[in-house]
Amino acid sequence: RRLMTEYKSYLRMGAKVVVENVEQIVDPLLKFEKQPGKTIHVVEEHEFEEASFGTALVAYLNLALLVIFGYIRDFLRLWGYERTLAAKEYGNEGFPSLYHEFESFYHRNVYHRGSALTAAPLAGTPGAVIEIIERKWGAHLSSFKLTDQKKKYLNVGSYNYLGFAGDPGMCTNSVIEELRRTGGGVASSRTEIGTFKIHQELEKLVALFMRKEDAICFGMGFATNSLNIPALVDSGCLLISDELNHSSLILGARLSGAKIKVFKHNDMADLEKVIRNAIVNGQPRTHREWRKILVIVEGLYSMEGTFCNLPEIVRLKKKYGFYLYVDEAHSIGALGETGRGITEHYGVDPDDIDILMGTFSKSFGACGGYISSSKEVINHLRNQSHANFYATSMSPPVARQIIAAMTAIMYKADGKRRIDQLADNTQYFRSELEKRGYIIYGDRFSPVVPMILFTLANICVFAKECLNRGLATVIVAFPATSMLGARARFCISAAHTREQLDKVLDILEELDPILGMKMSKNRPGSAFMDFWRHFFYKKPKDARFDF
Repeated sequence: RRLMTEYKSYLRMGAKVVVENVEQIVDPLLKFEKQPGKTIHVVEEHEFEEASFGTALVAYLNLALLVIFGYIRDFLRLWGYERTLAAKEYGNEGFPSLYHEFESFYHRNVYHRGSALTAAPLAGTPGAVIEIIERKWGAHLSSFKLTDQKKKYLNVGSYNYLGFAGDPGMCTNSVIEELRRTGGGVASSRTEIGTFKIHQELEKLVALFMRKEDAICFGMGFATNSLNIPALVDSGCLLISDELNHSSLILGARLSGAKIKVFKHNDMADLEKVIRNAIVNGQPRTHREWRKILVIVEGLYSMEGTFCNLPEIVRLKKKYGFYLYVDEAHSIGALGETGRGITEHYGVDPDDIDILMGTFSKSFGACGGYISSSKEVINHLRNQSHANFYATSMSPPVARQIIAAMTAIMYKADGKRRIDQLADNTQYFRSELEKRGYIIYGDRFSPVVPMILFTLANICVFAKECLNRGLATVIVAFPATSMLGARARFCISAAHTREQLDKVLDILEELDPILGMKMSKNRPGSAFMDFWRHFFYKKPKDARFDF
């Protein structure tokens, strides 16, 4: 109790503790790595500002109008008054449709309207500045053709947290050498003749980096979750999942055959309630005890920018004796003083987490995923995982990219500089957005920065105007979020300079009179002044930044 009281007081003072004395923190439940000068962060309390009544009403009317006009257009298409430009199914008379009716309707009449703002083809590396190939669209956005024109954009949409994806130096040179030595593909699975020496070298390095006994690597991050969870739990087991877990975790849970229960996002009281009820009631009908209980959470939630409450989850784990699976796809490399993710950020001993999963497609600038755990668990996955048995092995040049990036993080000053730069950029950008009155979600150390815009119309106009001004970002809306959760998502990188971040802020300031994005209750000024500022706004003639 004394320790948790101290945590709350530390939270109010700045949510960060620097250990000056080895005996400063005494915790019988959490094994902190007590090193002098080591920074340990405590759990932040999240405040998710909700839409006002007027904003919510506009958002629902916005979607309702799109659906109504969608049905009207479908009626006109049925009777031949409007040309059908969507994909059709042929030769399946008498068979049920392969498409889900509402999903097809939503894509055809709602999502399709914003298709020109998504899936832009790149002409280079996803660094701080990217080149995008211009597209020429047909009537009603039915098709497009690539042109010979390319434009540069400031990139705040890629998961290039440490800047290794756009790095022309050490990583790229080592990848080119590996490509010449071993070629681009393996053409076999790991259990046949697809294991190279570099795969074993990578797994040893990952185990060392994660401070676990062993590790296993795969060529695809999504499959690392979806095809390995069924090898860990099955019928008679209970899988408890955060309601905002990634779709790869959800798919893996469904494929496993285990009973699935969901708890409210980051709500530890609800998680404990679910666990207690599961232990007391046992399995449905028979009430036998569960063969195994596995709790799955993410270190950093990519849509919310929030961290899981890992210290409290570990406390519950030790209290109730369940297994813990932590997905560090976005947190590994991006959090912690040495980039070791959410465990290092909170000072939690990696031995307290049974399974640490992560991907190489974010901080390491490559692709694929890993699972690190005890030797017994990893040997079990080598023999039981479909991803290990049937999937093609990771390409050796990709493995070399990961090794080069991870080695830089572990042993070179450049790696430490990137981690520090990312933390500095993240805190600066977040503090500036909050200061100016935008609604943003997530922890203040999270490089994923969702800015809430609430309505579909807002995010479409936002994306278009950003592109017109030379800014490439990501927009997300229903069904990927809630009905009122439409947002722009910024991904901060160590490759960004302070000048580039200031350019992003200037663009947002320029767009605010158009969209009214400063909706936080803590915004400076008043609603009355905002109205007149928007009323007299005049669009500048040439607003695009020159690169």
